[in-house]
Amino acid sequence: MDAHSRGRGENVDPADQWVLNPETGEYELRLGPSAPQSSIPGPRGPRPPGPGKPGTGNPRGRSAAPGRSPGRPGRVTPERETPDREVPPQRRRRTTPEEPPGRRGRRPAKQKSRAKKVLLWGSGTLAFLVLATGVGGYLYLEHLNDNITSVSDDGASTGGFSKDKAINILLIGTDKRTGSGNEGYGDKGSAGHADTTILLHVSKDRSNATALSIPRDLIVDVPDCPTEQEDGSQKVIPGSPGVRFNTSLGQGGRTPSCTMRTVTELTGIKPDNFMVADFNAVKTLTSAVGGVEVCLAKDIDDPDSHLKLPKGTHTIEGEDALAFVRTRHSVGLGGDLSRIGLQQQFLSALMRKLKSNDTLTSPSKMVKLAEAGTEALTVDSQLDNINKLKDLGLELGKLNVKNLTFTTVPVVDNPAEQVKATVVLNEAKAPEVFDLIRNDVSFTEVKQQKKKEAAAVAARLKGEKAPASEVRVRILNGGAVGGSAQATLSWLQVQQGVTKSENAGNAPAPLARTTLEYAPDQAGQARRLAEIMGLSGSALKPGESVTNAQGVPAMTLTLGKDFKGAGVSLTPPDKAPDSIEKSTADKVECAK
Repeated sequence: MDAHSRGRGENVDPADQWVLNPETGEYELRLGPSAPQSSIPGPRGPRPPGPGKPGTGNPRGRSAAPGRSPGRPGRVTPERETPDREVPPQRRRRTTPEEPPGRRGRRPAKQKSRAKKVLLWGSGTLAFLVLATGVGGYLYLEHLNDNITSVSDDGASTGGFSKDKAINILLIGTDKRTGSGNEGYGDKGSAGHADTTILLHVSKDRSNATALSIPRDLIVDVPDCPTEQEDGSQKVIPGSPGVRFNTSLGQGGRTPSCTMRTVTELTGIKPDNFMVADFNAVKTLTSAVGGVEVCLAKDIDDPDSHLKLPKGTHTIEGEDALAFVRTRHSVGLGGDLSRIGLQQQFLSALMRKLKSNDTLTSPSKMVKLAEAGTEALTVDSQLDNINKLKDLGLELGKLNVKNLTFTTVPVVDNPAEQVKATVVLNEAKAPEVFDLIRNDVSFTEVKQQKKKEAAAVAARLKGEKAPASEVRVRILNGGAVGGSAQATLSWLQVQQGVTKSENAGNAPAPLARTTLEYAPDQAGQARRLAEIMGLSGSALKPGESVTNAQGVPAMTLTLGKDFKGAGVSLTPPDKAPDSIEKSTADKVECAK
C-alpha cells in the first residue's frame, strides 16, 4: 500500500509512525514536525476487481469529507493551528482506568503477554490491529473490508463460530496458479482443487487445538452439493463416490462449501467456517513477517518444486517458501503424506514467528500482514467483514502454540491399486481420531481449568445407585440408526434387569449426543442407568420426569447420533492414545 493513497506523503509508511511506548504498553502515533495532517490514516479507494477476486471492486472504502472529523461522522470540526512543538499530541485509547488517589503505592497489576493476542495469520492479525490502533484505525479497517473476498457457504456450515463453543475452521489451500510467477506450479488450467486441507479444531475452553490434515489423495465419497451460482440461482452439483478428496473443490463447479460437506461426511464434524488460500498467500504472508525459519536434516534439490537448499537452518519467504510447502519428492518417502509432514513443520514455524515479539511489536509488519491476509484469503459468507474476523482472531489468540497439535487422518495404501497412488481410511484408527475431535478431547496434556460447572457435571455420577429393577425409563430414538430404541429396550430388559423400561418411538427432534433427563428424586436411577449404558456425566440432564404407559414417573433416554449400539459405552476418552502420530507447534523439527 502506498503512502499517497492513505493520506501520507514523503514515502513514509504510516505503520512505521505507530510507536510502542514501553511505559504504558500501548501504541502511540508520532508524526514528524513537518506533517500538519490528520492523525488518522485514511483508507484507500476501492480497488478494481482482479483475476480470481470477484467482488473486490465493491466501492466500500470511504474518506472523511473536508471539515469533518473521521472519528465522529456528521460533526463539523473547525481547523486548528498546529502547535509549534516537535511531537504533536497523539490520540490513544485508554485500556485501564487511572488508579484512584491514595493507591499509588500499590504494585501494578501484571499485564497479559501481548503474544497471546494473535494466533491465526489472517484473523489474529486483524484482532491485534484493532487493539493497537484504537479509534484511529477505524478507517483503515474499513479499507481492509474492501480486500475481503467471500463466497456462500451454501448452508454447509453450522452458521458460523460461537464464542461459547468449540470452533472448527476448515483451511483449504488450492493449487490454482493465479498471480505472478505461479505458472510453473500446480496443474495447468486447474480450477483450484483442495490441494492442502486442514480441519482446525479449537477447544471450547480455548486451552488447546488440533490441526487435522486431510490427504488430497484420500478416496472419499463427495456428496451432492447445492451451490449458489454467480447469478444468485441454486444448482445441485451431483456427488461422486470413490474419488480423490481434492476433487471436492474445483471439479465440475464445486465450491469450498462442497469441500465442507465432504469433510462432514468423512469425519462427522460440521465446520463452522472455511478459509481458502492460493499460492500467493504463502508468498505474501511469509514476506510480510520477514521470512520463516525452517530446518532441513539433509540437502534438498527438488526440480518439481524448484526448491534447492543445503542441510541446516534457513529463513525462507516468497518463492522459496512456496517451493518448500510444495516439495515432496525430496523428503520422506517422496509422496503426498511426506509433503503433509513438511507443511505441518512449516505452519508450526509460521505460528512461532507470528507469536514472537519481533512480529507483534512491529506495526509495519502487522499492517503488511493485514494487507496480505485479507487480500490472499477467500472466506465464507459468515466471515465477510473485519469485525467478524477480528472476533475470531480474539478467540484463536487465547491459545498457546505449545498446545496446538498437528496430526493427519490415519490412512493406508489403497488395496485396490497395484501401483499405489491413492490412500483409504485406516478403519482401525481414523474413527478414534474423529471421535476425539468431536468430543473436544485434547491431543496434548493440558492443565484443564477448574470450573464449578465441570465439577458439578462429574458430581452427577457420584452417590447411591438404585437397583436396576427400580429404574423406570422411556427410550426415544433421536438420531440413532433405525431400530436402536427397540434393540436397547430388549438389551436392558433381558440382559441388564431394567424391566420397567419402554420404547417411546422417535424423539421430536434429532440430537447430536445421547442424553438422559431425570427429576431430582430420580438421581439414583439415573446413576444406575448411566453405569449400565456407559454414559458420561455430561449426558445426564437434570430436569423433569415424564409419565410412562403405567401412569408413573419415568426418566427419558434419548439415543442421539453418537449412539453406537446397545452395550457400547458412550463415555468419551479423556486423552488421545500414544499410537496417534502428532507434533506440536512449539517444537522445532527438521525435514528428513
